[in-house]
Amino acid sequence: MVALLIGILLIAFAVYAFLPFDFPMALNWYNDVIQFLKGGAPILALLVGLIAFFIGIADIKDKMEEKREAKESTDKTEKSEEKA
Repeated sequence: MVALLIGILLIAFAVYAFLPFDFPMALNWYNDVIQFLKGGAPILALLVGLIAFFIGIADIKDKMEEKREAKESTDKTEKSEEKA
């Protein structure tokens, strides 16, 4: 419950600080936030791209491991059928 209240307060503060118009006692951080987002977007895109790249590599490795295990299991069943 406390975490929910803290979350709501932080979201309200973020919206209040970001208001672009003259709100009573507003912080007017609109331009600063926009500049931060403009500068952070390429870095965020780089990080997301790197994560996607590594996930893709892990997926390829998993598929290769699956094929190897499937081949080994079929080889074992064929050998057991030949012995019988």
